[in-house]
Amino acid sequence: MVSVLTEDLARRIEVSEIDGLKSRLSAIQSLPGNPMGVEITDFGHATAFIAKGIPGPAFNTIRGLTSEDIQEIDRILDYYKDKNIPAQFEITPASSSEELLFTLAKKGFYQKGFHSVLYGEAKGVIGGQDQSISIRKLKADEFGLFADLYVKGFGLPSFIKEGIAQNNQVLYSHGAWDFYMASYHNEPAGIGVLFTHNGMATLAASSVIPEYRNRGIHRALIIERIIEAWNKKVEFIVGQAKFASTSANNMERLGLRVAYTKTIWGEV
Repeated sequence: MVSVLTEDLARRIEVSEIDGLKSRLSAIQSLPGNPMGVEITDFGHATAFIAKGIPGPAFNTIRGLTSEDIQEIDRILDYYKDKNIPAQFEITPASSSEELLFTLAKKGFYQKGFHSVLYGEAKGVIGGQDQSISIRKLKADEFGLFADLYVKGFGLPSFIKEGIAQNNQVLYSHGAWDFYMASYHNEPAGIGVLFTHNGMATLAASSVIPEYRNRGIHRALIIERIIEAWNKKVEFIVGQAKFASTSANNMERLGLRVAYTKTIWGEV
């Protein structure tokens, strides 16, 4: 039975997300010369992430903002303005209030999306799997293949493959990160990533290339990572997905439930 969600548990889940992004970007920041221009700065409870060399909102975002941090918002906005990067806030229900949301609106922000966060207790998964699917740990020299499957699975441009390979390979020897490759009839078909820290295991990323979708590969990658989390004796599994997406549905079918749906706020 999955633990009932409390505000404390919701906050712990939110912190686990922040820890994962902080771990990833700190490792990228440690590369010689900090080629991706990573900066990580705390403002009260909030953590502001910047990765100038990785365009888009995935790594250029503010997480952990609470109602107690309203006085920090102007400082955060000045920080992003100085870097010439649009600010984006990810707000969770447990950390929110009418005053906080009204303040963001007054500062010229609007809610532009939702994102589901799921959780479950780590336990062994019982169930059959198509023998055509095999899952194994990625080898140290396979991040070129990892990047190829990643961009194809997420529909990203191929010119960013080198950066994706480098930005994930730097995590390979970090004990908190595990990388997986899925094959279908011995052909590479998808990837999965697991981040483990402070008793929480995050299903950090997973993608299946288009020609192998709807064959149970994404589900198999979730199962493999849940088993790994169980072996590491963590308390909870955490995952993120687009609202009511196939990824979210697969997590729910394997016992995870929605913890909350966070709102994404961008500049008008």
